[in-house]
Amino acid sequence: MAVCWLNRRRTVTFCVREALIKSLSVYRLIRASLTLTSGFLLLLGIGLSVPVMARDWTVTPGTGSLQKAINQADTGDRLRLLAGIYTGSIIIDRPLELIGSTASVIDGQGVGTVITVTAPDVLVRGITVQNSGTSLETEDSGIFITDEADRTLIDSNRLEHNLIGVYLKGPDNAVVRRNIIIGSTNPRVNDRGNGVQLWNTPGSVVEDNDIRYGRDGIFVTTSRNNVFHGNHLRDLRFAIHYMYTNDSEVSANRSTGNHVGYALMFSNNLQVIDNVSDGDRDRGLFFNFANNSNIQGNRVTGGAEKCVFIYNSNINRIHGNYFAGCQIGIHFTAGSERNKVYENAFVNNRTQVKYVGTRYIEWSFNGRGNYWSDNLAFDLDGDGIADQPYHPNDLVDQIIWLHPMAKLLLNSPAVQVLKWAQSEFPSLHPGGVTDSAPLMHSPPQTVFSNG
Repeated sequence: MAVCWLNRRRTVTFCVREALIKSLSVYRLIRASLTLTSGFLLLLGIGLSVPVMARDWTVTPGTGSLQKAINQADTGDRLRLLAGIYTGSIIIDRPLELIGSTASVIDGQGVGTVITVTAPDVLVRGITVQNSGTSLETEDSGIFITDEADRTLIDSNRLEHNLIGVYLKGPDNAVVRRNIIIGSTNPRVNDRGNGVQLWNTPGSVVEDNDIRYGRDGIFVTTSRNNVFHGNHLRDLRFAIHYMYTNDSEVSANRSTGNHVGYALMFSNNLQVIDNVSDGDRDRGLFFNFANNSNIQGNRVTGGAEKCVFIYNSNINRIHGNYFAGCQIGIHFTAGSERNKVYENAFVNNRTQVKYVGTRYIEWSFNGRGNYWSDNLAFDLDGDGIADQPYHPNDLVDQIIWLHPMAKLLLNSPAVQVLKWAQSEFPSLHPGGVTDSAPLMHSPPQTVFSNG
């Protein structure tokens, strides 16, 4: 006789062992193809699973109504929030869906975290989450995802007036997608929280979000295999801030009007592709101890102090990027070695390259260098490569960087003689960057849209 039961996952299992054994033809067929031991073990494991439909709950506003509905729900149920205000703090401790509209508001009333998720496979979609507490010590957040909440999806919500918008603290493969996150405008930047914060959350994805105000748009530390794609980040300290995060991707994001666009530090094996920094104040791209990474197709415009700052970063491929209109196109320093820099465009930067050092560094690869808008070169053979190498800096640059007060002598006869001597005797060049195959035309730029 077959036995059927309802397990914790609400799946009805129908045992068919007896029905199969009673069928003599099936029994003989199995015996002919399997040994006695393996055949009967296979038979004993056969079963059919039929899922039971999840229930929909309609939740109306009222004190404690949402938490009560969550406590009554079963795994996989869907809670639909009607328009109105629901008070936090809410704890979601079982896999379910929480769905509403922007008029469905969960209000933390300025205390603690508004929503805490402690179960896997939770969906929070389409609601407004607001007014968390303001304590960085207790990590007050709009939505806080714990390490038990793997595969949580936070989708198409509006989060405002929270210290931290969404915090992924330890879950695997969580997704934060298509949210509008408006953070703190506290005059003290260090007292603000981040739009999306991540810690030790391998495989998690942050994509297509619009993040404004707060400290950093997306801040990640001690993680791996993350993807940040298609986000728009503005009016922040750092748009994206990486620390100790490896084997990850930063692609097709747009940073506008921040202090720094992309600050990638102490991280290895990154794919930094097709990002835009427009109108950021200090730096578009900032690499500090970032190694073995591919930096490709990025665009920095809008008058930053430095389009790119590379500090002690090694064995990177920096190619196909467009750096324009900055005070310094690229500042390269502190022992950065074995980087391949080629097929980039340096356009109308006041100083194209700042390198303080005496090593000779080659910035071309496989016969392809970079495009320099100030390189008045000839291409007599028409191959697209200038006939003479390009040196972005000279002896005078080196002296001024080492001794800033020497700027007072820029127009002196002695400095003019030094410039002339170096132009006539290239062997006087003190080391630094050489592009042996400068391009005559700017490489085509990648065109993409990220909302």
